[in-house]
Amino acid sequence: MKYVVETKNLTKSFGKEQAVQSLDMKIAKGEIYGFLGPNGAGKTTTIRMLLGLMKPTSGSIQVFQQDLKKSRISILSKVGSLVENPSYYPHLTARENLEAWRKILGAPKSRITDVLAIVRLSDVANKKVKGFSLGMKQRLGIAAALLNNPELLILDEPTNGLDPSGIIEIRELIKQLPQSHGMTVLISSHLLSEIDQLATTVGVLTKGKLIFQDSIEAMRKLAKQNISLRVSDQDEAHRLLLAKGIQTDYQKDRLILSEFTDEEIANAIQFLVQKQIAIYRVEEEKRSLEDIFLQMTREDQVG
Repeated sequence: MKYVVETKNLTKSFGKEQAVQSLDMKIAKGEIYGFLGPNGAGKTTTIRMLLGLMKPTSGSIQVFQQDLKKSRISILSKVGSLVENPSYYPHLTARENLEAWRKILGAPKSRITDVLAIVRLSDVANKKVKGFSLGMKQRLGIAAALLNNPELLILDEPTNGLDPSGIIEIRELIKQLPQSHGMTVLISSHLLSEIDQLATTVGVLTKGKLIFQDSIEAMRKLAKQNISLRVSDQDEAHRLLLAKGIQTDYQKDRLILSEFTDEEIANAIQFLVQKQIAIYRVEEEKRSLEDIFLQMTREDQVG
């Protein structure tokens, strides 16, 4: 498969500290790649290297199958980015801000109208930016990143500090970019709930190491559900199930059955009923992706 972004052993050290360690990142065309990790995990450092703003200590970066070191100018002409907060001129209108950025990029004048429509700011195009909400300013920043009609869009924590409605607006905007405009999107976040609703592929970074990289579906499969049983005699039920070779866990006032098929659970319940154990409640407990993310980052920190 040909990747839009591919890094090999990408490493960045600051003195003795390794901010990014041997990173092998792969982003396919048309994906929304969720780059996930706690604050301080090395996401922004990685993004700065991908944008040529910071030199790697070692390793290689290929973007559009070209070496970033050798073809930096031609690569970056096809990349749009929003890293940290967008800079803008508060006393100018949205259109005037975009015009200033357009001149730097050498994009056609008609592109301003296009990007304002994409980020749904057409109706406030002639309003001064100082009166914009934080969400509108973020959308203006994304509009600026889209001016050169990029093939790759890199967004570093684009919903940081936004209220719920602002988050939804940005999410809906990003979601439609691959289908409507053929873009590949890399979005970094420390919030799994945000990535879960956007990404096709997820990379989890902690302490500079990529500890997971796969489809969002593969991550969801890790969210296996448990079945919890509330019964009349927990100790006896636990003993009976273990004697029958059915592994269960104790948790406060209930028994937990993990990774069982529906049939196995039905058999376990039937067995307990036959042994005069009353079943009060059977509940499914799904592990959220949030739990998995926390477990992954915790395990890596322990190890």
